[in-house]
Amino acid sequence: MVLKKKDFIEIEFTGRIKDGEIFDSNIKEDLPENSNAEQIKPLKFCLGEGMFLDGVDDFLIGKDVGEYELELTPEKAFGHRDSKMVKMIPMKVFMQQKINPVPGVMFNFDGRMAKILTVSGGRVMVDFNNPIAGKIVEYKIKVLRKIEKQEEKVKALNDFLFRKDFKFEIRQEDKSSSSSASTQSVKRKNKKLIMEVEKPMIQFVEMFKDKFKEIFGLELQIKEIEEKKKQDKKAQ
Repeated sequence: MVLKKKDFIEIEFTGRIKDGEIFDSNIKEDLPENSNAEQIKPLKFCLGEGMFLDGVDDFLIGKDVGEYELELTPEKAFGHRDSKMVKMIPMKVFMQQKINPVPGVMFNFDGRMAKILTVSGGRVMVDFNNPIAGKIVEYKIKVLRKIEKQEEKVKALNDFLFRKDFKFEIRQEDKSSSSSASTQSVKRKNKKLIMEVEKPMIQFVEMFKDKFKEIFGLELQIKEIEEKKKQDKKAQ
């Protein structure tokens, strides 16, 4: 069974800097002792759709279920360091965000991870490069299986895009269309993915309608539902 683009697979993996430390893993034995092992689980994703590192995707396409080791240069991994990504930011910006800038600390700056390099007077030098940029990395990967059930694929994509386990239904409907030549009504199958989404997230989910159509061939239809009232007011 050769893996191809748009196949959903389940893997265990460990990524490490060449001759250095582990920077990412979902294998319990490769994680630090203080990590929350109970939260660790195999990764489910779609090949060739930007859900994992492109260099790993390219390597796995054409392979089979099994165990692999690969080495990736910066071009195929996290890119090279870019000096333009190192910026000087006024201290007042950090004060407004109630952040205490300490050299070496990583922080989230408007959705972008960055590392504080130096703090001098009223200025802070910040590096927005990926911490692994410019490094050769090694991956140990075990492809556990190819995912066949469409429902499981949809759940995996929802988890990746939205970090949500939306309720959904895949429905096949007959759709009639008229033939101008014969004036006869022709029935064709129309598959829909009906997904229950809370109102605040509807606009965001709608942005990915084309992605669901491209990967699954399903028309995404969103059904608005009410938000849960703070866990039903904490079960009264």
